[in-house]
Amino acid sequence: MKPAAGGFTVEQLQAQIPRLRRYARALTGSREAADDLTQDTLERAWSKRALWRPDTNLRAWLFAVMHNVFVNGVKRGRPMASLESLLEDGAPELAAAEASAETGAALRDMRIALAQLPLEQRQVVLLVGLEQLTYAEAAQVLQVPIGTVMSRLSRGRDRLRQLLDEGAAGRAGLRRVK
Repeated sequence: MKPAAGGFTVEQLQAQIPRLRRYARALTGSREAADDLTQDTLERAWSKRALWRPDTNLRAWLFAVMHNVFVNGVKRGRPMASLESLLEDGAPELAAAEASAETGAALRDMRIALAQLPLEQRQVVLLVGLEQLTYAEAAQVLQVPIGTVMSRLSRGRDRLRQLLDEGAAGRAGLRRVK
């Protein structure tokens, strides 16, 4: 199919939907809010497609659009999902991974730990760790310098490790003594 006016095709846009949904779910904490954010992102991206430069990464551009839509929603006071909705069982994207109790528990612990990270750290951890964006692409998405991405990523990974270690110790019935 011929590229649209902005240089990308409907098929190229559709190919990014699973990644957009995954990132939106991690940001919002619920399937419903993630679907809304993804839909709003796709509408905004399509209406602003002329702003996309063909020599840039479409996925990174779409994440930047999603980031802006998300931030605008937070500024307007759009309600955020609760931690309980983040922990709900049966999410389709996790069905295969929850085949064993151990894997399910590990995923639940990861979701809990991610939800406890500050938003700025969680965004960078998800963009670089989950979505495999480069530091430069993540910086472009978040509209911050690369050094900020690197420091947020370092602090986010450290805090995630700490939270996961504390969760493992708690499940084992152990107490941390400092």
